[in-house]
Amino acid sequence: MLVDFFLHLKSFKLPVSTREFLTLLEALEARVVSLSIDDFYALSRMTLVKDEQHFDRFDLAFGSYFKGIDAIFDIRAQIPEEWLKKEFMRTLSDEDRRRIEALGGFDKLMETFKQRLAEQKERHAGGSKWIGTGGTSPFGAYGYNPEGIRIGQAEGRARSAVKVWDARDFANLDGSVELNTRNLKVALRRLRKFAREGVPEELDLDGTIEGTARNAGWLDLKLQPERRNRVKVLLFLDVGGSMDPHVEVCEQLFSAAKSEFRHLEHFYFHNCIYDHVWRDNARRRTERVSTLDLIRTYGPDWRVVIVGDAAMSPYELLEVAGSVEYNNDEPGLAWLGRLFEHFRHRIWFNPEPSRAWEYTRSTQIVLRALGPKMFPLTLAGVAEGIDALRK
Repeated sequence: MLVDFFLHLKSFKLPVSTREFLTLLEALEARVVSLSIDDFYALSRMTLVKDEQHFDRFDLAFGSYFKGIDAIFDIRAQIPEEWLKKEFMRTLSDEDRRRIEALGGFDKLMETFKQRLAEQKERHAGGSKWIGTGGTSPFGAYGYNPEGIRIGQAEGRARSAVKVWDARDFANLDGSVELNTRNLKVALRRLRKFAREGVPEELDLDGTIEGTARNAGWLDLKLQPERRNRVKVLLFLDVGGSMDPHVEVCEQLFSAAKSEFRHLEHFYFHNCIYDHVWRDNARRRTERVSTLDLIRTYGPDWRVVIVGDAAMSPYELLEVAGSVEYNNDEPGLAWLGRLFEHFRHRIWFNPEPSRAWEYTRSTQIVLRALGPKMFPLTLAGVAEGIDALRK
């Protein structure tokens, strides 16, 4: 069954390897977890999935493969009862064993359970005999009996069941949903280039061990600079107007970017980047930053990420004085061209659905200048955009 499970994961395009599958088998053989489906789910995800971004796809594959898993633990299934008895008894406390004996022993408990399953033809609630909800039967849920088997109940109430007989439901997740802070952080982590820079203030454990060994056992502490992400990012955020409905996702992006990149500079613009941008929207008319100064200050190795819907009047891109806010001396497209020429690595995230881009003339103009580097603000779009930014 587990070989088929491994092949099923591969069919879902999950990058699982034979080595990881063998690790899962070794963990099962060593009885790292119990026989519950919840524990197997946690163990298999931990051993087979290397990257957080694949968690959702793994849940989808796991849920589809183990649909109806409750049948595996059905007493009527072709599983040796002696094997079940040994596994169950191994986990019981002395008190649990005494409760089982009160009903006539484990064999008597399971025999009665099988008889009830065969005899019962409908749902039952209350009472002291049938498998159902409430009541004092040894089998069922949401009732009370000092010893018994719980079936279909989310959690114990009297905490006296001999065996929890529950199944788990897994919800399918969509890989094209809009971003939230968590999955955005996962996507941004792909843009990493680590190096050790700065003052040596972090313990170098391997170096310390080696130095101490060479020093005949006398402690020889070795320090090293902190390992940091060397990637430097310029983030430009479109604000106001048609971007108002996208404020929440932009805030999530900004929050995730600040936590992931040590070298991050952010600026705001409205509709299009002209001869200036600003850091504080409350002071955008008095504390502006020249776009030319940005080009002179930040080198071509900085990664540029522009976030905006690119929806505006074509005049703002093509004409002098086309801006809706002031009389610009040069068209917006001229300033975008300077940025695109200076910064080799640049992408544009558009919160509008990609199917609508072809119907917006200004978006088409930006695409012609930018090239195929505009991506939708979805999980798949951000992953694709970050990959393009790494090249």
